[in-house]
Amino acid sequence: MADIISSLHNPGIKNLLALQQKSRERRKQHLVVVEGLREIGIAVSNGFKLTRLFVYPEIADPASYISLAHSDSTTFISQAVFEKLAYREGSDGCIAVIEPKDVSLNNLKLRETPLLLVLEAIEKPGNLGAILRTADAVQADAVVVCDPLTDLYNPNVIRSSIGCIFSRQVVACTSDEAMSWLKEHKFATYAAELTASQPYHQFDYTSPTAFVMGTEAEGLTQQWIDFCDHRIIIPMSGSIDSLNVSVSTAVLAFEAMRQRDFRIK
Repeated sequence: MADIISSLHNPGIKNLLALQQKSRERRKQHLVVVEGLREIGIAVSNGFKLTRLFVYPEIADPASYISLAHSDSTTFISQAVFEKLAYREGSDGCIAVIEPKDVSLNNLKLRETPLLLVLEAIEKPGNLGAILRTADAVQADAVVVCDPLTDLYNPNVIRSSIGCIFSRQVVACTSDEAMSWLKEHKFATYAAELTASQPYHQFDYTSPTAFVMGTEAEGLTQQWIDFCDHRIIIPMSGSIDSLNVSVSTAVLAFEAMRQRDFRIK
């Protein structure tokens, strides 16, 4: 085994901490940090380039991590260094640095009848991560994040999505750019909106469909409500009038999947 890095002052370790903690550094270096063999494996299997793998050998499974990176791109670290780097409980000893893909609206790969999840100014990393898991489950073509208030590769997004940030096409853009693109590509657009009168299950989602979801606190802006072809509501009979945005997105996305007769494998 190669030498084990035990100093937190090592330049590579200091840079890794900067990438973890600062979105500015992630953007500047065009690198993101991914913790956990499952998440790293999802990224690699979906064509993301792994540039460096940090391994705490006392708990990491060699049979798993050896297949992810060449020996010359693997760095072994001590317990103290790993405990400083590990972002979650029950980690499996592997942390990777990965190059994100440059995905834009203009290079999205879409099926003949695509399904998109459009999110306006989503703020909470946990909600974005949960929506990405839904997108993976229903095989949505892409998640379009308009005017984002959180870094798409925030460690909490990666963790809460269980790596699904890497299994779906994810685009960050402005609302104006998204509206222009949706109109050009003739999507039927559905605004999830609390004052709408038509229940979501009364519509046909088998054509190119985009569900547009608003912010956690305020819902959709008037700009998006006016833009969308339809305003839909999820009927509720309890004492509250709204669901968490990730739950609402899942309800709509699974209805589209049901109508399209997708098969979950």
